[in-house]
Amino acid sequence: MKRAPQFQRTLLAAAVLALSAGYASAEGNDAPAEQTVVVLGSRSVAKTALDTAAPVGLIGLKDMQTAGPLELGKLLQTLDPSFNFSSTFISDGTDSIRPATLRSLGPDQVLVLVNGKRRHQQALLNVQQTIGRGSAGTDINAIPLGAIHHIEVLRDGAAAQYGSDAIAGVINIVLKSQVNETQVSGSVGTTSEGDGDLYSASANTGFALGQDGGFLNLTAEARKRGETNRAGVDSLRVNPPRVTQHIGDSNTKDGYLWWNGSLPIDKASDFYAFGGVSKRKSDSFGFFRSAGDDRTVAAVSPNGYLPAIHTTIKDASFAFGYRRDLANDWKADISINYGASELAFHESDSLNVSYWYEKKADGSIYGESPREADTGTLKFNQTTFNADIKGPVQLGGASIFLATGFEYRADNYQIVAGDPVSYQYGRTNNPAIVIKTPSGATAASGIQGFPGYTPATAVDSGRHNIALFLDAEHKPVNELTLGGAVRYEKYSDFGSTVTGKLSARFDPTKQFGLRGSLSTGFRAPSVQQEFYSSVSTNLNNGVLTETLTARQGSAVTKAFGIAPLKEETSTNGSIGMVLRPASNMSLTADLYEIKIKDRIVFSSEIAPEANGGPIANILKPLGVGQAQFFTNAVDTRTRGLDIVAEHTSKFAASTLVLSGQLGFNKTEVTKRHSTSSVLTGSQLFDQSQVTLIEHGQPRKHHVVAADYTAGQWNLNTRANYYGEVQAENFSPLQKWDARWLVDASVRYAYTKRTFFSVGVNNLFNQTPSDWTNGGVFPKLGFTKCWETCPIGVNGRSMYLRADTAF
Repeated sequence: MKRAPQFQRTLLAAAVLALSAGYASAEGNDAPAEQTVVVLGSRSVAKTALDTAAPVGLIGLKDMQTAGPLELGKLLQTLDPSFNFSSTFISDGTDSIRPATLRSLGPDQVLVLVNGKRRHQQALLNVQQTIGRGSAGTDINAIPLGAIHHIEVLRDGAAAQYGSDAIAGVINIVLKSQVNETQVSGSVGTTSEGDGDLYSASANTGFALGQDGGFLNLTAEARKRGETNRAGVDSLRVNPPRVTQHIGDSNTKDGYLWWNGSLPIDKASDFYAFGGVSKRKSDSFGFFRSAGDDRTVAAVSPNGYLPAIHTTIKDASFAFGYRRDLANDWKADISINYGASELAFHESDSLNVSYWYEKKADGSIYGESPREADTGTLKFNQTTFNADIKGPVQLGGASIFLATGFEYRADNYQIVAGDPVSYQYGRTNNPAIVIKTPSGATAASGIQGFPGYTPATAVDSGRHNIALFLDAEHKPVNELTLGGAVRYEKYSDFGSTVTGKLSARFDPTKQFGLRGSLSTGFRAPSVQQEFYSSVSTNLNNGVLTETLTARQGSAVTKAFGIAPLKEETSTNGSIGMVLRPASNMSLTADLYEIKIKDRIVFSSEIAPEANGGPIANILKPLGVGQAQFFTNAVDTRTRGLDIVAEHTSKFAASTLVLSGQLGFNKTEVTKRHSTSSVLTGSQLFDQSQVTLIEHGQPRKHHVVAADYTAGQWNLNTRANYYGEVQAENFSPLQKWDARWLVDASVRYAYTKRTFFSVGVNNLFNQTPSDWTNGGVFPKLGFTKCWETCPIGVNGRSMYLRADTAF
């Protein structure tokens, strides 16, 4: 591993020695972070961030304004070391909806809430060789920054409190609610290479409703990002060598309209509603098809071609409910929450080779193919009903805070087939008619780049579940807080489960506290994992056969003895301490361990043996060349340490907040197992997939920063350390070295409500280390990372920003 330059090591040492950490000025002012209350992690009265029984991070308005990134995923990655938002390239829809993870677990093992209500998952299932392979998480970038007041990040298992998906933790996004004020923001930026131009504008305004604190808050936001390309020269497929691939960010346009509101009915109750719609259009690319390849047509593309994959992503959510204060400090809340995600694929600059060379009845060939087509649409929607009640009760002279409730949730998933040209083998789609290219090879079916979903893989199905929960919290003495939670859930498709959690907080003095928790958790298989399938036709040992991603219960999974999906189960333990040696200083440290049993994964490609064998005997009669499927194939263990400290210094006319967070994390695959009598665990989930889980995300991620305010000026400097990552699926094992990324911004207050900022992200132009392990990919232009890329490949970027309120 390369050593960091001396000035960067000095920056880290200075920050740590100064006990600088945490989220500097979480509310965007100079107040210590512990003055900000949080609701995540407990249903009792709101607590400060340093008084909770589990670690909760806070990100406030000033953090979002000074951090630089304008998309929520990258912003969270920059500010919270437990969060990862890996960049991906040439990965179909994953280029447009990148995977968001917490504590190096899967995207579907973190629960996202908005205003405390469950947010729906994305329609896209990540099936490429990327972080989150085989999972469908939450499209975090469908939420605009301009609508957010602050973000709470619970780093603790919370399935017993909030339900399935909360194995790694919970992210709660709290929307703005201010009234009689309009906030406007605009930003322009570019990279040091002169590409990736970025333009963003947002407006937020609020109106008072009624006489008792009602409000309507509206946000409109738009963003346009230009493409970047850091591909190297292709020395293998073209002569003379030139750049053929596109490795970098895609052209993207985002638009948002969000709202948050409350209408008082009387002094004790109100109706509330929040939600929003967003639309994203993005362009990405497949692999280059070189001249002379049987997937090209010389008359159309004599120099080869690069298929373009266009995605249109639509997201909508709407929640409304009724809250009422009851007698004796009890409160009731009834709500309905609907969310929908849709991703439509469109291919261009491509063709269907089998269309071009298919013979007519007279023996001549057609010699034509559409160059573009719709290749299918993925849809997911979720409806959730909640009825909750909470308040204090007196039992034997003891005051216990109780919360209980009921939840009903319905999920539905759709795959809509693409245009016939996107998937057909010739116009008749008849595999019995062999279509040959001029070289004598069998023509490939479907449009090149991203083959379309077929009518055979189309689906429209879903499931529902119900849940009952009970939370309790009690203080037997002032210094001790005890909590417990139990949750029962029953699913329509795989049965029921019960989870529980115990937590404790002990503060012998005002300066020192201990906290810890033990919990069990679960994650139900998503409907995307249950019902997804895709098919393409390829040549296998000279025979035209199907390559299938098989859904559970199919003929292929039954033949291999792959059991239907069941829930993942987990145990989570953490212990930590809180130090407050002075009013302007704090330090927290939390150790944790997360064990997951029967983790749902996307299998390796199962192909027939070269000389026949049990796999070939199963696949050949079914006409399948190779197969993949979802299965509960591995157990994992994640251990980590989070250290967060904060120090604020106030001088005569200025304030300095030093900050730093140290995150250490290690995930291991402890067991691979299989229900198949034919496939072993190591065949079902090979070493390349183990490497992706264990080393695909940084095991170390640290954030250190300094925020200095003097009069009208503010200087913010932040450094992110990303540890080494590894991958080996497409080539021999490759390691990418650890990197420090330093961001800096200067902010000038023209008035008390108008600010101008200039900033540089990745000040020292750090990029991933070179691809050095040999193999074919560096010769194709893959000079940097691809499968696992926490820091991206763009290098330095600069921006100008203006914020005002009136």
